[in-house]
Amino acid sequence: MILMLCNVFYDVVMRYAFNEVSIAMQELEWHLFSAAFLLGIPYALHENSHVRVDILYDRWQPKTQAWINLFGTVFFILPFIVLVTFYSLQFAADANQMGEGSGDPGGLPYRWIVKSLIPVSFILLGIVSLGLITRSLLTLMNVQVERKQNSSHLA
Repeated sequence: MILMLCNVFYDVVMRYAFNEVSIAMQELEWHLFSAAFLLGIPYALHENSHVRVDILYDRWQPKTQAWINLFGTVFFILPFIVLVTFYSLQFAADANQMGEGSGDPGGLPYRWIVKSLIPVSFILLGIVSLGLITRSLLTLMNVQVERKQNSSHLA
């Protein structure tokens, strides 16, 4: 995100202070945004910080939450992951095979890298979803699930 911030700052300064426009820098903005977004989706699900209707969810018991997570993951997330992964693998492979780059003069030459992040992101999302299913099933079976804490322990 810091790299994207620096890129946008440079682009704005060059555009408005020096009347210079760089197609490559503008494309780098959306390449970096795409990477942050695509890799942020699995991370958000893993950290349980994704968007949902918490006003209701937080009031429910852990077992009810586990049922909601299990149902939502199995019937909504996993089918979507399978669908996007299936179609994006060939999409990314085709882009890689032809060495797809920008169609604009002065643009970035490796657009296929960003397209390759689509299946990578959804494969990671699938792995995280399997963890969510496992955690939900353990909750439903009354097994305490402990999340790793970022605190230091004395040995």
